[in-house]
Amino acid sequence: MTSRARWKNFWDIRVEHMPESTLIALVDGSKYSESVCHYAAWIAKRTDAGVKIYHVMGRREGADSQDLSGAIELGARSHLLSELSELDAKRAKLSHARGRAILEDAQAIVEADGVAVETRLRQGDLVETVLAKEDTGDLIIIGKRGEAADFAKLHLGSNLERIVRSCRKPVFVANREFKPVSKVLIAFDGGQSSLKTVDYVARSSLLAGLPVTLAFAGAETSELRKALENARDTLAAGGFEADIVIENGKAEPTLSKLVEERHYDLVVMGAYGHSRIRNLVIGSTTTEMVRTCKVPILLMR
Repeated sequence: MTSRARWKNFWDIRVEHMPESTLIALVDGSKYSESVCHYAAWIAKRTDAGVKIYHVMGRREGADSQDLSGAIELGARSHLLSELSELDAKRAKLSHARGRAILEDAQAIVEADGVAVETRLRQGDLVETVLAKEDTGDLIIIGKRGEAADFAKLHLGSNLERIVRSCRKPVFVANREFKPVSKVLIAFDGGQSSLKTVDYVARSSLLAGLPVTLAFAGAETSELRKALENARDTLAAGGFEADIVIENGKAEPTLSKLVEERHYDLVVMGAYGHSRIRNLVIGSTTTEMVRTCKVPILLMR
């Protein structure tokens, strides 16, 4: 075999095993981080994707919440300033050590699921970091609630809505307990985000081979029925046999009840179809679905 042929075969092998896409998984050490890791591995296997796990420390994380150096009166012993400086350095060092430990644990979970992973430790604003890195990934994975969220009151993570509203990429919102997805509900309302969602499912290998239901909450019309049938045709072109379900009622309670009663493992839906001002007045179906559903939700912008 010639040298050129050997290099050609080598390059072919490298190309064959290069991931086609990249997942960006965000972990913070909360209960949801383990679920994020398992879903990242599950998605990676189905889409032949690589995984990058990020832990982002806040700008002031590891620093004292109050700068006491200015409170020391003139003439105070200078060693107090030195001690304060050493204390800040120790806190920063511990914060970095904690961040690395979180990433090491996350890496171990993903690798135990049989997927190679890279880790990144960053400091700054989480949303700014995600926006700076989203072009390097094809899907963002984040837990429904963060480390400081009140689980009893079903509060969402403080950064979740900001990320979903800001990112151009799909966002997979992981629930508390990982479960392999075997049955999918697509929340459909006929809008542009719904059409984009259907097209994404039809073209992606993520949900290939899984049963899919197109669900609409509200009064049936001939126009809506036609839109659902067109969506079903789009899914059929992608190899899916989709059912259509129309339930009269408000979107969030109707769809949430459908998910629970029929045991769907994943909801796919468009995110924040109305303006932010409108959402402040009447609430957001997206936020309510994420808050109340006990299964993961894949959100499309």
